[in-house]
Amino acid sequence: MDTQVQPQTGHPRRWAILGVLVISLLVVVLDNTVLNVAMRTIADPVRGLGATQSELEWAINSYTLVFAGLLFTAGILADRLGRRLSLTVGLIVFGIASLISAYASSPDQLIAARALMGLGAAAVMPATLSIIANVFDPRERPRAIGVWAGAVGLAVAVGPVLGGVLLEHFWWGSVFLINVPIVIIGVALVAILVPESRDPRPGRIDALGVLLSIVGLTLITYGVIKGGEDGFGATEAWSTLTVGVLVMIGFVLYERRITFPSLDVRLFKNRQFSASTGIIGLVFFAAMGSMFFGAFYLQMVRGYGPLASGALFVPFALGQIIFAPASSSMVKRFGPKAVSTVGLLLVSAALALWLFIDVDTPIALVALAFFVQGVGMANVMPPATEAIMASLPREKAGVGSAVSNTIRQLGGALGVAVLGAVVSSVYRSHLTAPAGLPDAAAETARESIAGAYAVAGQAGPAAPALLDGANAAFVTAMHYASVGSTVFALLGALVAVLWLPGRRPSAAPAPVAAQEPGRELADA
Repeated sequence: MDTQVQPQTGHPRRWAILGVLVISLLVVVLDNTVLNVAMRTIADPVRGLGATQSELEWAINSYTLVFAGLLFTAGILADRLGRRLSLTVGLIVFGIASLISAYASSPDQLIAARALMGLGAAAVMPATLSIIANVFDPRERPRAIGVWAGAVGLAVAVGPVLGGVLLEHFWWGSVFLINVPIVIIGVALVAILVPESRDPRPGRIDALGVLLSIVGLTLITYGVIKGGEDGFGATEAWSTLTVGVLVMIGFVLYERRITFPSLDVRLFKNRQFSASTGIIGLVFFAAMGSMFFGAFYLQMVRGYGPLASGALFVPFALGQIIFAPASSSMVKRFGPKAVSTVGLLLVSAALALWLFIDVDTPIALVALAFFVQGVGMANVMPPATEAIMASLPREKAGVGSAVSNTIRQLGGALGVAVLGAVVSSVYRSHLTAPAGLPDAAAETARESIAGAYAVAGQAGPAAPALLDGANAAFVTAMHYASVGSTVFALLGALVAVLWLPGRRPSAAPAPVAAQEPGRELADA
């Protein structure tokens, strides 16, 4: 009876629109996963650009730095100027930057082009989620967000495999060039299908708040990156992080005092909003850190090529693709606390499996670990994201999406930096260079397992002993890091148990202010 009384406020073409948004999301996520398998080729002076280890890191980090620093601001501008406009401009910028990346003639050009790609992605990512919040009725939104989250899993699967195929048949730039036709299709479909929406009452723009958020998030991201490279005890790392945190504290204090804040920080008094945000940060810290050392394990210790190592990430993606769309039904039946807690425990179990993975462990165990992790995350991300979006009226969806994605990006960057630093430190302390190896070569081998493999190519009779020692040292370091990632996933489970609601509250009629944009869209 209640269903008949409450009008359907979703857009008539909402499921077709979701398909367009999935395409837009795929191109952003796919690019990062493709790049992971292209690193060794780009480092090759003949087949690639001859990029150094530091230049390769910045090819990844320049994207992350711009992306994380501008996500929040992009969400605010999307709410104010138009979400379809933000999505379209972001896709165009991303496509142009991909074209430049494909034909970069030096590592510096690639780093600059990747930063431009981060700018485009920052406009795309929050726009996709905020459009979902606007075109779907609140009763259907959890299912739509489940499909959206499953698309991330699809990109994780397609990216490494596609990258491996391209690298085996074409030059390294093809992994970026593939984005261009997808962007062209996406822009055309957005223009045809996606209606424009924006905040009908945006108020005065919070210029100082926007500036503080950009400066603070950029400094924190840069500090995390430098901490991963040089150690968090390095002056540049801890000082940048400290200043970034102080700027964000100033941002919060300022937002509490003004009439038209870009982020209403009182939202964090909402237990469900804060807990869901924290869970996203913790699970991405754990998951991205494990994928970082997992990729090195597959390509270095086990010697798999780009295509084979990429294929081993497919089980993770399958877990998300299969289970993410069904997560909304699970939440309705058992409640967000039970579903999220079980999901986080599955992620913890998958990360703990790495403790039993050695140099010659059957590779099926690695595939199992990735699959269980994918299933777990499929039951964490959709309910957590839906809880954040449900805390805001539709007209403020861009801000909610930006908060969710900013925490996700910072959590992942911090996980790679911290757990990467653990791997590096333990690896160095456990590697003993074989006798007869020159001091300079021994020092290169201690820097990273990639360095050890590079030295082994010229080490002559000492090569087998060096490679055995490097593999053993890396696996030991990987075990230490897996303990850290498991602890953070368990901490997320504790947050879910303590602060998420035990069952989903009954749907209440949406406020008039929240319904108006939906009705406008339905009439579009």
